[in-house]
Amino acid sequence: MKDRLSAGEARRIALAAQGFASPRPDRAVTKRDLAKLIERLGVVQIDSVNVVSRTHYIPAFSRLGAYDRSLLEEIAWAKKRPLFEYWAHEASLLPLASQPLFRWRMQDAHDGTGVWKGVARFLRERRDFVDRVLEEIRDRGPLAASDLELGHKGQGGWWGWSEAKRAVECLFWTGELTTATRRGTFERVYGLPEKVLPSAVVQAPTPRREDAQRELVRISARAMGVAAAKDLRDYFRLPVDGFKDRLAELVEEGALLPVTVKGWREPAYLDPAARKPRRVDAQALLSPFDNLIWFRERTERIFGVRYRIEIYTPAEKRTHGYYVLPFLEGDAITARVDLKADRKGGVLLVQSSHAEPWATDETPVRLAAELRLMAEWLGLSDVSVQTRGDLAPALAAAVG
Repeated sequence: MKDRLSAGEARRIALAAQGFASPRPDRAVTKRDLAKLIERLGVVQIDSVNVVSRTHYIPAFSRLGAYDRSLLEEIAWAKKRPLFEYWAHEASLLPLASQPLFRWRMQDAHDGTGVWKGVARFLRERRDFVDRVLEEIRDRGPLAASDLELGHKGQGGWWGWSEAKRAVECLFWTGELTTATRRGTFERVYGLPEKVLPSAVVQAPTPRREDAQRELVRISARAMGVAAAKDLRDYFRLPVDGFKDRLAELVEEGALLPVTVKGWREPAYLDPAARKPRRVDAQALLSPFDNLIWFRERTERIFGVRYRIEIYTPAEKRTHGYYVLPFLEGDAITARVDLKADRKGGVLLVQSSHAEPWATDETPVRLAAELRLMAEWLGLSDVSVQTRGDLAPALAAAVG
């Protein structure tokens, strides 16, 4: 096993680990396909922004092509499903088998360790109210915060949440509640874990913190193929304390192989089972919160692209747009497009389009094909390319 990798080798290993080195299926995507993909990725971030499509739907589209989005809803929120929700990278969908691996974080939230001080304080100071919320859900079954006629309504602080919303979210973070389902408005419905999750999961032994975190690093390494230490820690937002020890333990057992990557300033770690393709010919639009690019420092290191989401940047200060999706072409990010689904007009709007310096004449052609596929997947009948951006003229011509 070589202990030095070129930048191109590392990039292709990372793409293969993330599912971009395999052709999309030439048949209808199934629930099993989706579950296997999320098992491979280890986690998929959830976000409520719906400018194009909510982000958790897009990674499967990027890797598998157009699929029935209701299938993801079934494996995520139907009564019998292989996934559960928790705070992993951010708010996330994860395989059920990972639930015990996050009980240390649930305990931290309960105890008020680190960033969880406010959660523990609320649960402690409002214990009578919190117990009433739990009793309501125990008696009535799964409920959304809006179903609870308890406490004060939202006013400032905590994102304007009502007291009931604060209570159920704190109980969600401590693991005393979990997501039973989501309503059409994307509203979370909370239930008791013993009523929502399979008994085998609820009754599974709780691993020691060190063992759980080591397993999460192992999952991260498999999902990334090759990664710097900070990449591995960021994947599940693991604490700094003890992280170097977990890395050393995995290296000692041979589960991680130390390597150097040309152009990387820091040492890297290779998954021994990682695929090492000589060529990757991907064609995909990437959600801003896709696992491949969510850690911006890693994105820049691997692809040479400085990518930032500009949702919170004032419009006049944005460089590329509001909700910008990078375009993965081959093994490079060659363009980025600011997209908006005009559902009323039935059009996928390309509000700006910019090329990276290494884009070729093929880039607008391949990007146009992917935009048409996305429009069809979203139930939109057309793609409209607006004039902003250096790629706009060529992309407009390619879209036709």
